[in-house]
Amino acid sequence: MENAVNLNGWRTGRAAGPIAGLASKAASLLIVGAVVGAVATAGCERKRNQSQATGNNSGTGGSVPTGPIVVGHYGSMSGAQATFGQSTDNGIQLAVAERNAAGGVKGRKISIKTLDTQGKAQEAGAAVTRLITQDHVVALLGEVASKLSIAGGEVAQHYKVPMITPSSTNEAVTQIGPMISRVCFVDGFQGYVVAKFAHDNLKAAKVAVLYDQASDYSIGLAKNFKTAFTEMGGTIASEQTYKEGDSDHAAQLATIRDSGPDAIFLPGYYTDVANIARQARKLGLTVPFLGGDGWDSAKLTELGGDAIEGSYYSNHYSHEDTRPEVQAFVANYKAKYGAVPDGLAALGYDAARVLFDAMDRAPALDGETLAKAIAETKGFKGVTGVITMDENRDARKQAVVLQIKGGRPTFVTGIDPR
Repeated sequence: MENAVNLNGWRTGRAAGPIAGLASKAASLLIVGAVVGAVATAGCERKRNQSQATGNNSGTGGSVPTGPIVVGHYGSMSGAQATFGQSTDNGIQLAVAERNAAGGVKGRKISIKTLDTQGKAQEAGAAVTRLITQDHVVALLGEVASKLSIAGGEVAQHYKVPMITPSSTNEAVTQIGPMISRVCFVDGFQGYVVAKFAHDNLKAAKVAVLYDQASDYSIGLAKNFKTAFTEMGGTIASEQTYKEGDSDHAAQLATIRDSGPDAIFLPGYYTDVANIARQARKLGLTVPFLGGDGWDSAKLTELGGDAIEGSYYSNHYSHEDTRPEVQAFVANYKAKYGAVPDGLAALGYDAARVLFDAMDRAPALDGETLAKAIAETKGFKGVTGVITMDENRDARKQAVVLQIKGGRPTFVTGIDPR
């Protein structure tokens, strides 16, 4: 074992001679000094960031602020769920372009700084740290996956920079603290929505559940579905698990097949869902799959093909909604990106617009003042519904159920909050 030095300056490992001991102590002092220096630097960065945020206030004290208001977005722009980050960023960029064309916020343009998390929690924390301490953002938008939003949210809460997650549905995200809000519904509601649809619309009596045991999102959604479905009188035929990226699901699917379910609840992300569905059909499972908003990607049908046809998932909006705000968004998005926007794009768009609305109402743009204005959002007419923040800074609004029909998500029904 090599000698090692802990932060108390003591040498550990094998014994060394006097000279080595002195060298080790000298190295220890250097390391401790470096740690202290790093902590001091972080403290200075935090003070500098808070000072810059205060400088973004609406002319309160000192000179009137000028220049762009910088907002950070951290998302999975690459990796297994890359379409999530890309769609969200498209929605945010569209909202920014529209707002800047209308004069910006408090007479200043909005500038968006987007960093890629690669779909990794450690990268999410690092991205948020950089956005706050180096780019000096006044607010944050992100992430999609709940695990990543928790990692980034803890940093945002520490630095007291407000964050709105467009689409992380795990309840734990906003429980981090008062700086964190969301414009999407939570898994407690989404689990109920899928359970109610399975029970009332599909008349399913027995449903099997297959979820990702390493995903906060998948675990939470499975738990909430099971609770709601059994309370309605339904039976969980079988409960199986997998891990993201697993290639072989034959054993779990064979067990599910033998349990004779009327449907299979699969609260995962689209890459795994497509793979699992294909394997299920090969094993003779013909019942529909049910899922959550983690299915929402054009890649789902591209990867899943006929195996996913006829299945259902809960989501935050439908592009077929006839409300004028929805149709205007769809038209503008198609004109800019040449594609029909998915739910992630709509939520990114809404998250940015809720932030701008809060900036309009906030007397200053420091973190705590802006966070308070976000939390007070009521009756905001978003693309994904009318957004009102509850006491937990979670949006309370309707969910929709979509069916994959002809290779495309088609509106089936809407379900209101309980």
